[in-house]
Amino acid sequence: MQIRRLGRPGDLGWVLQAHGELYAAEYGWGLDYEGLVARIVADFATTYDPDLEAAWIAEQDDERLGSIFCVRGPDAATAKLRLLLLHPSARGHGLGGRLVDTCLDFARAAGYKRMVLWTNDPLIAARNIYLARGFTLTAQEPHELFGEGLLSQTYEVELT
Repeated sequence: MQIRRLGRPGDLGWVLQAHGELYAAEYGWGLDYEGLVARIVADFATTYDPDLEAAWIAEQDDERLGSIFCVRGPDAATAKLRLLLLHPSARGHGLGGRLVDTCLDFARAAGYKRMVLWTNDPLIAARNIYLARGFTLTAQEPHELFGEGLLSQTYEVELT
């Protein structure tokens, strides 16, 4: 399995479709979630700054299996990790960790001092990847954006 920079025709569409289909199948999340992903993908496509932002696709034999984005955060010192996804067939091989490491390495090289991310409590495997890389939970609150009883979670890690 390899990780490459996003940029081939169809990559952005695949990210949106894969998130929509996978999270609907695994968690029952619907159009509200898919709409959020569409906005994130559209923002990246229209305001992308290659010095400060990047995205990657994990693949094997030209089949897309995962994604991750590093985008500008709320201030000049902060990067934001977005849209980590792994197809079920690619899980359990360390690929999720490699995607996060790639994102962290880029953020450091771009001069960011910290990275933040927003996730939801059912995403336990992703949370374990984040915690193993030094992210700490900084905020948590209940919400019902994609379904009942979810906890929104914000994590942060210092990059210096």
